[in-house]
Amino acid sequence: MPSQRDWLALMRLPGMGASRLAEILSVAPDWPAGWLARLPNPAATALRLWLDHPSRSPLIQAVEADLAWLAAAPDRHLLHPGHPAWPALLEQIGDPPPVLWALGDLAALQPPRLAIVGSRRPTREGLTNAAAFGRELASRDWCVVSGLALGVDGAAQQAALEAGGRSVAVLGCGVDVIYPPRHAQLYRQLIDHGGLILSEHPPGTPARPAFFPRRNRIVTGLSLGVLVVEAAEKSGSLVSARLAMEQNREVFALPGSIHNPQARGCLRLIRQGAVLVRHVDDILEELTQWAASSPALARPQETGSQDAGSGDPLLRWLSDAPSPLDALVNLTGLAVPDCQRRLLELELEGRAAQAPGGWVRLPENA
Repeated sequence: MPSQRDWLALMRLPGMGASRLAEILSVAPDWPAGWLARLPNPAATALRLWLDHPSRSPLIQAVEADLAWLAAAPDRHLLHPGHPAWPALLEQIGDPPPVLWALGDLAALQPPRLAIVGSRRPTREGLTNAAAFGRELASRDWCVVSGLALGVDGAAQQAALEAGGRSVAVLGCGVDVIYPPRHAQLYRQLIDHGGLILSEHPPGTPARPAFFPRRNRIVTGLSLGVLVVEAAEKSGSLVSARLAMEQNREVFALPGSIHNPQARGCLRLIRQGAVLVRHVDDILEELTQWAASSPALARPQETGSQDAGSGDPLLRWLSDAPSPLDALVNLTGLAVPDCQRRLLELELEGRAAQAPGGWVRLPENA
């Protein structure tokens, strides 16, 4: 695999874009001979010069600037295939980014992830719903992924952070560029409270209209599914939903009044087969077993700060939809005997019960 330094050069080769690099990566070529054999002539010539005489390469100035930016702070990272924190879910999409610039805490990529998108001009109800879902997903140890946009995106991400959860923002500019400027405070909250900012564009890259549709494929590609909270019939959120379908991700939509223009996109998605969502359990019912069985999904790690007998970390994975024991073992990382013991404790406390197909969470007043 190329080194970090070589990845910085590869992404700047003439005539190369994300799709072409992804095509080469898909055959896992040897480095560097396999790459040189598959690159078009101008790119191969530039790479050969870089490998043989880097100081004479026209790429050297940009690469050295990138390395200096990365070295300036411990929360700056360059993710690429082969990096231990590279999100393996991205390998399932047609044109993954060749690299991802990252600013913040890479631990935000460990929990299962759900994208929340929607209108930049939502109704008050839409903002309330976005915040409620962001908050509840955070309480269930899910990470909210979005684009830091005004409206639904920002409301969901801020609520997740305020609930003590994780959030990942994917930008259509460099990770050091705050866009939109009105979200400067949320940008800072993401960095200061365990969140992560990602972009396929180098630091300093300004926001451009053409970058945002491409950014959406990363938002959905990082996630097990996408929830559309509110969207007009020609909303950019429907682009995200289409991308999610193409990437074989689950699409969820909140229903709304037929008289609300901001609900028409969601109603259209439901007609096309999106899962109608009333509350978070509707999402987890669809995704929990998928998450448990996916080798591409990193499991959240237990911190050890919880009392082993409390069962709380396990309880967060239960809902009113039965979860099989093997799924719970995969989700929590517990050994089978430990998981069984905690389930028994929860059952004795009246907080969980066995049902056909697995274990369910009991209502608090049951």
